[in-house]
Amino acid sequence: MKSDLAKIHHARSAKEYPEIDLEDNEWVVLHIIRSKIGLLLIWAGEFAGAGLLTIALIMLLAGGPNPLGLNSSAVGYLYIIIFALYALLIISGIIGTIVYKSNHLYITNRRTIQKSRPSLFVNSTNIIDLQSIEDVSFRQAGLLDYIFKLGTIRMSTVGDETTYTFTMVDTPRDEIKTISSLVYKTKTNDPKNTPS
Repeated sequence: MKSDLAKIHHARSAKEYPEIDLEDNEWVVLHIIRSKIGLLLIWAGEFAGAGLLTIALIMLLAGGPNPLGLNSSAVGYLYIIIFALYALLIISGIIGTIVYKSNHLYITNRRTIQKSRPSLFVNSTNIIDLQSIEDVSFRQAGLLDYIFKLGTIRMSTVGDETTYTFTMVDTPRDEIKTISSLVYKTKTNDPKNTPS
């Protein structure tokens, strides 16, 4: 019966998460993504930049044909620069969104799989067996983390003392409880190693 249940969980996880390679009788218990607050911060910065460009454009247009004492070709170049900066803001916002949303932490009944993308052309995957995890904790630092209940999940491994982190997580205390429970069950070979 337990074997059949494991196969059902495995099949469901393989269908829902085709981007990760699951072993036999392995399934995803927890899928952690970054908070939507980070996206709001990215786009708030983009809109602030667009606002400054808009003010510069209005000042340029309101000043008449020659607001800065420049000839007409120089004013034309200023318009081109401002519109190029608008385009650059939009592109950087899209790239920032793609990079931010490409970071995932999967907790299975056997391993943690962290898919990390620090920039558009750099990505990595870290896989840690749950038995290798020595310490699971979270950290909140700064006013923003406390106001929005964000935090950083930290997992330390046995031996080489490597610490893996996953930032901008909503309610990290809940995730820490689940991860700690799975680590404990794995290390004690608890037969109840199934998701609720």
